Amino acid sequence: MQKLLMSPAPGERLVRFVGDGLKFSLRADATPLPPGWRVLLRTNLGRGKMLRQEIIASYPGKPALANAAWHDVELRPDDARREWSRELTLTETGFFRAKAYAVDPQGRQHWPDGTDFGVSVHPDGYRTGNTIYCAFTRMFGATKSLATTEDPALNAKLSKLDQQGYSVIPPSGKLRDLIAQLPHIVDTLGCRILHLLPVNPTPTTMAKFGRFGSPYAAQDLTAIDPALVEFDKRTTGVDQFRELTFATHARGAKVFLDIVANHTGWGATLQEKNPGWYLRDKKGNFESPGAWGTVWEDLVELDHQHPALWAELAEVFLVWCRRGVDGFRCDAGYKVPLPAWRYITACVLEEFPDAVFLLEGLGGSWEATESLLTDGAMQWAYSELFQNYSGIEISSYLEYALRQSARLGLYVHYSETHDNSRLAARGRAWSLLRNRLCALTSVSGGFGFTCGVEWLAAEKINVHSSRALAWGSEPNIVPELSKLNALLASHPCFFDGAKLTRVTAPDSAVFALRRESSDGQHRTLVIVNNDTERAQIARFDPKLFLPEGANASAFQLAQLQELLGQELPVMRRTEDGRIEIIIPPAAAICLALQENLIASTTTAALPGSDYRRARAQSAWAVCALAHLVPAEDIGPFDWRALADRVHRNPQEFLGALAHLDRAQTRHDLLAALTKAEAQPRFPQVVRWELPDCRRVTLVPSDHWLLIHDTAPFRATLAVPGAALEHVQSIEVSTGHIACFASRSVDKAFDATLQVERYAAADARVEATLRFLAGHDGLFSAPSPALSHPTTTLLTNGRGGMARLGVDFGNITSKYDCLLGANLHADLPVDRHVFAKRARLWLV
Repeated sequence: MQKLLMSPAPGERLVRFVGDGLKFSLRADATPLPPGWRVLLRTNLGRGKMLRQEIIASYPGKPALANAAWHDVELRPDDARREWSRELTLTETGFFRAKAYAVDPQGRQHWPDGTDFGVSVHPDGYRTGNTIYCAFTRMFGATKSLATTEDPALNAKLSKLDQQGYSVIPPSGKLRDLIAQLPHIVDTLGCRILHLLPVNPTPTTMAKFGRFGSPYAAQDLTAIDPALVEFDKRTTGVDQFRELTFATHARGAKVFLDIVANHTGWGATLQEKNPGWYLRDKKGNFESPGAWGTVWEDLVELDHQHPALWAELAEVFLVWCRRGVDGFRCDAGYKVPLPAWRYITACVLEEFPDAVFLLEGLGGSWEATESLLTDGAMQWAYSELFQNYSGIEISSYLEYALRQSARLGLYVHYSETHDNSRLAARGRAWSLLRNRLCALTSVSGGFGFTCGVEWLAAEKINVHSSRALAWGSEPNIVPELSKLNALLASHPCFFDGAKLTRVTAPDSAVFALRRESSDGQHRTLVIVNNDTERAQIARFDPKLFLPEGANASAFQLAQLQELLGQELPVMRRTEDGRIEIIIPPAAAICLALQENLIASTTTAALPGSDYRRARAQSAWAVCALAHLVPAEDIGPFDWRALADRVHRNPQEFLGALAHLDRAQTRHDLLAALTKAEAQPRFPQVVRWELPDCRRVTLVPSDHWLLIHDTAPFRATLAVPGAALEHVQSIEVSTGHIACFASRSVDKAFDATLQVERYAAADARVEATLRFLAGHDGLFSAPSPALSHPTTTLLTNGRGGMARLGVDFGNITSKYDCLLGANLHADLPVDRHVFAKRARLWLV
């Protein structure tokens, strides 16, 4: 038997997004497969819910399902039968596996060599612009504007109290103080994710280190530190936390929260309730965790041999998601075993499929990170670029990190973390260099920095205290960070699918990275001089800047622009036609062809905001399709054309789904939609808008619920006895929409719709929905409700009424009527019946 070759290759790993297509193929290496052979793809793609439920059901004491999510998908041969292939549409987040195989006429299976292929499918909303602002809330108070918190006189007074055993807790910044700075963080700096250090209560007596206590020594994993809350008699700490998530979402940004799943503080609520869930040494003492030779003695480490602990932690993550958190930085996540993370992520993604888990794997092995980013269903990990400095260190680490970002999950380049010395301690030039290096080498804009970086704060953060932020100081790098973030969010070379290639030698003092957009038509060259004292000379081929097919001989230096608004470096053409550039010390530049030249040679790319909107519309469409059509039958499609359909009329799009020709979708989805839209039909779509919160909205069986609003929103559907369902709106031509999938209903029930609107008025509204039973229950058999006299009484409070029998054709009283009125202005008397007959028909 000749060798079978699969693409993507066995053992390979890839990162993709919801809404993407992924083509699988299998062929023989020499001659075509003989007649009578079949080729199948064995995979759990398209079965995400079943996969998650299998993981959750494997919890000890519950029945385990045996790989129920796996199924076979037929691959199709080309005309010459040299290759069998099929494109699958990715409609669910998670980590999935697949492997193709051939079946001969005798039914024997033939597999290519190697292990399963794996793909990590990330939420559509994180394709681009993932710039992160890390905020330590307590630092946004009295110390925010200081350059240093060193006050010898005050410290001497407080030290006396410390020595006498008093617990001295200075004033802290509040959640509302942080809310006040969102215009700076989101609008001015352009950060799209607000990453909060833990907001849990800290130790005030036992194991309290420093004057505040560390937020990583959490006393209660779902409570809010009272020091972060204003006392106003109207709100709780949770209310004020939700004010922060609401205000962040209203600006179009997201909230990530630092959560510790490896340990708590001494005396935590969890430790008091379940001391058996903690590690002890041979003497019976609780153990404290540590890393890099340091033991954190204010902490006590959890023992993840207890699966009941996993369920407790999963609920912790879900509680924060329900409060508006979009993702989590998982502190010391590598210390938590893989089975625990698999259970936790399965529980969270089951209810919040767009939740992101950012692994803090520093101190753990690279193998552990790879395992958690795949089988653990995490999506992002801390990059270690911030602790690599020399040219060869940067080149070698970026070679690794960029490869892993394309294979496993996004490696986020934080320029500085709360655990490290401040960049500004070495001066403005050093801080600017390191921030630009981290941003310009990021994947999908995965770049972050800690509060105060923009103000050149030099005092190292200490989680046991409240250090200075130098807020508002001059000089600063606020304009430079704003331009960096705007570039990451707007230029196609920084979007998903961009190809990144190092073009300098590993040991060069100059690091150069070519970035090419996914369509191959836009290119930038990032050049970083890691030498902070001397200028460097580097030479480059002009083809690095040109799209495919462009004439290199016609290239002129005057056609280049610097994308960060800096002056162009000194450049010249050498005799061999190369470009020689003098890069100043500590400089980081980003060169590209002028936009008018790119637009003249290729189709102009969508601007960042338009690209994200169109991608969201396309992903929304395929997720809706996946409720009715297996993911493998959606077939290849033009995502821009699909987005345009949704943008113009989402209600018409949903209405067409029930009439799709399922056989045609796998070959030409857009043609199938066009055909379905042209058919005369009663659209099975119920549209809900803000005024409907004042009435009960009826949703017949097998009808979509489309929510439409003038403002962006998030909505939650609470169905009795079922898990909560959450949706986030996308923008279309008429406003903002989201939908809940159609469902078959055997028995009518009421549900609650909660809508969080990012608008000045009616910020949170609630409405009742009544889901009606299908037509089989109403008409094919007598309804139990009709066996008893049942009437509906409607009045207007001014004497008018309607008294209708549920059995529309049965009149049991002289008061049964469609329209009746008491004509006496002052006294209750018999009503006059004006309308008693009506005709009812069905179409």
